Amino acid sequence: MILALDVGNSQIHGGVFDEGRLRFQFRKATTSRATSDEIGLFLLQILREQGVSPGHLTAVGLASVVPALTQAMVDGIVGYLGLKPFVLQPGAKTGLKIRTKSPEEVGADRIANCVGALGTHPDKNLIVVDQGTATTFDCISKDRSFLGGVIAPGLRISMEALTMNTAKLPPVDIVAMKEALGRSTITNIQAGLYLGHVGLIREVLPRLKKEAFDDDPDCFVIGTGGYSKLFEDEALFDVIETDLVLKGVLFATQLNTQKKFQQL
Repeated sequence: MILALDVGNSQIHGGVFDEGRLRFQFRKATTSRATSDEIGLFLLQILREQGVSPGHLTAVGLASVVPALTQAMVDGIVGYLGLKPFVLQPGAKTGLKIRTKSPEEVGADRIANCVGALGTHPDKNLIVVDQGTATTFDCISKDRSFLGGVIAPGLRISMEALTMNTAKLPPVDIVAMKEALGRSTITNIQAGLYLGHVGLIREVLPRLKKEAFDDDPDCFVIGTGGYSKLFEDEALFDVIETDLVLKGVLFATQLNTQKKFQQL
């Protein structure tokens, strides 16, 4: 069994894979001041609740975009699970060629998404749209090259920006909206957030397909991230895979710990 962990700005997303299949997954709010003991005990509790002994784990993989938390994650895993984790970072073997001006700037979560996409959908030109704290678009060519993409504010931070910078606009639940015409302040905001994001994705995707892949009609679009399921009725994506980043961490961990790579 392999434990895959993605440490994002808002959440820690993890899952345990058993012979390449996701057995269970979990999410926890990210706390940048968490200690290694807090992290280790949390992971130990999650595993025990799912009936998994730490001794059954053969490897742990970690992708983190929160530098202040990365070392605490590593120390907690070593101290409580007894395994030194593989950390996905620049220079790690992934099979992905980074074709950008500054490869070291590409976040570990984006690399993991790309590796996961290539593992599940090989031999295709791919665009991954990850809707988390930020909404990112990643272009990966069929020759396993990361070409670049787009970063935009995510749904929640867009909502928080409205709340923090206005005197009377309240925080709202983020929901799918079928109508643009809001009839209350709350539905006005909800429509703006949701339909604004639909518009963002519909505008950006054709541009990326043209600029990166010469309008390849077989270009495959994958939606992922915590908010992707909200958009499943909008026909924006060819498939939605909410666990894509965990698959990418799994594949990279297998490659770097000399375990057999299992394409899903």
